[in-house]
Amino acid sequence: MKAPESGELTFGFHPTSHGFGWVAFSSPLTIYDFGTCESRSEKNATCLRKLERLLKRLEPHALVMEAYEGPLLRRSKRVVRLCKAATVLAEGRGMDVGVFSREQICGAFGAVGARTRQEIAEAIARSYEVLRHKLPSPRRAWEGPQRRMAIFDAAAVTITHFQLGASQIWEAS
Repeated sequence: MKAPESGELTFGFHPTSHGFGWVAFSSPLTIYDFGTCESRSEKNATCLRKLERLLKRLEPHALVMEAYEGPLLRRSKRVVRLCKAATVLAEGRGMDVGVFSREQICGAFGAVGARTRQEIAEAIARSYEVLRHKLPSPRRAWEGPQRRMAIFDAAAVTITHFQLGASQIWEAS
């Protein structure tokens, strides 16, 4: 695959309790690269170093993520700090930062009947063959989410960005 020009990628970011998942899209129909980053100690510092290396290597024009602050959101303080630091890092690199609510993400996938994280991940796997082998099996009620689900959460927020259009996402400023 040909490497995209600097500034052509949109970077989806999804933090987890163990690190973060990410997806870099070169267009709404093309995933350029994806992965997860995990850390066992000094999680935020390690995650930020890994994120900085990714942003330096990929040179995306925008970073998009799911909303991380709000009265009804259940994010740990560490994850909120990580999201804020990721925002500062991206803005410091001259990138645009977009934040989408869970409702916006679910709305973007409503046309295909996907409402839950699993249904959205399955819809993404159907549309992007490169991710099919990463699709986690549905979790049982007593299980936590599989770590690779973060890749699909990052993809979902990036697809939402493309669907809603860049004019609606610059809420983090």
